[in-house]
Amino acid sequence: MSSGDPREPLPGRHEPFLGNAYEALNQGEDTRWAYGTGFADPLAGVDTRVPEGVDGADLAAYCLMLGDDALIMSHRLQEWCAHAPELEEEVALANIALDLLGQARLLLSRAGAADGSGSDEDALAFLREAGGFRNVHLVEAENGDFGQEMARLLVFATWRLALLDRLAGSRDPVLAAVAVKGVKEVAYHRDYAAGWVVRLGDGTSYSRRRIAEGLAAVWPSVPELFVPHEVESRLAAAGVGVDPATLREEFDAVIAHVLTTATLTPPAGPGGSAVPRGRDGTHTAALTRLLDEMQSVARAHPETTW
Repeated sequence: MSSGDPREPLPGRHEPFLGNAYEALNQGEDTRWAYGTGFADPLAGVDTRVPEGVDGADLAAYCLMLGDDALIMSHRLQEWCAHAPELEEEVALANIALDLLGQARLLLSRAGAADGSGSDEDALAFLREAGGFRNVHLVEAENGDFGQEMARLLVFATWRLALLDRLAGSRDPVLAAVAVKGVKEVAYHRDYAAGWVVRLGDGTSYSRRRIAEGLAAVWPSVPELFVPHEVESRLAAAGVGVDPATLREEFDAVIAHVLTTATLTPPAGPGGSAVPRGRDGTHTAALTRLLDEMQSVARAHPETTW
């Protein structure tokens, strides 16, 4: 594993541009310069038809699950802007958040196309209530300290990397394309978080205590990651999705390796408590508060073009 130094080149980044930022954003015929416009379609040339024999509603629901995981985790990481311990960590976390936001945009757009509703990424991100989101509870919990965030990012990225690696072989060309690109991004996310967990765990007695407390705080959310929803099971059987239960062995091996290197031990399990069901739309008040903030501008100014 790498040290996770945020100064290392990030995979998939664009080449440096000449001139200033405004000129770079204004390239092309689209004169709007806000983020998200004037960029090449990452799915250009990919067959976007729903695979034969696959229920479009199931595919849409599955894309919402994976897209919501990325969207909500991205928002939580964005909340670290101006709050991270060092400027370099601000940049690293912002880049990770942008990677996940890019994945969310593609997956939410795919959901709106697959079920025939025509809902675009903005409508799905900003106009759904909390009960309509399908993300796991791990990503919606409010931020703790930096150690807790690195523990959460390690758990999330280790799980998502294993998922995307298998999803790269999906019968759905769109999911496969998103996964192939996502593997390169999330591999960096996992190594970045692992580097910090090792640094904190094998550091001072104070840093060791804080990362241990962070791991203990996120650990109750781990079991949910591996409980298959009926949609996931159906699509896995159809060669389109991934059964999350098959990811546990790889997840445990990676986490054990990181924690051993960090001279830490895995926290105790949740002790038989009920597994949360974020995939069914059951969420905590933390998600409602997050959406109140994330959706406020879009709801206050509907149909506005920036």
